Amino acid sequence: QVQLVESGGGLVQAGGSLRLSCAASGRTFSNYAMGWFRQAPGNEREFVASIDRSDFTYYVHSVKGRFTISRDNAKNTVYLQMNNLKPEDEAVYYCAARPNTNGDYRLPRQYDYWGQGTQVTVSN
Repeated sequence: QVQLVESGGGLVQAGGSLRLSCAASGRTFSNYAMGWFRQAPGNEREFVASIDRSDFTYYVHSVKGRFTISRDNAKNTVYLQMNNLKPEDEAVYYCAARPNTNGDYRLPRQYDYWGQGTQVTVSN
């Protein structure tokens, strides 16, 4: 069993930055691929970024060049650095973990463990 806790969300003006953190416990963190998803009211949960066990990264097109996912295995933590935030980025952001890297990394069902989410609000 893996427990995930997100932090770092908040209110930011458009064009500003936030760094989200996800702290993991319960299993060997380095054996898991990690992902960030987001969900706005009325929308489906959307893939944002992922980082696999070899540190290869993947991003949804809308955040490329603005967001960076990274991991610190010694701290059992994954990060999402978000720069040049836009109002359309506003959502609850969720951290997720998967031990099996087969399948489509963009799909929520590929991930076995989820955090409770952290709210990101972007004002104009």
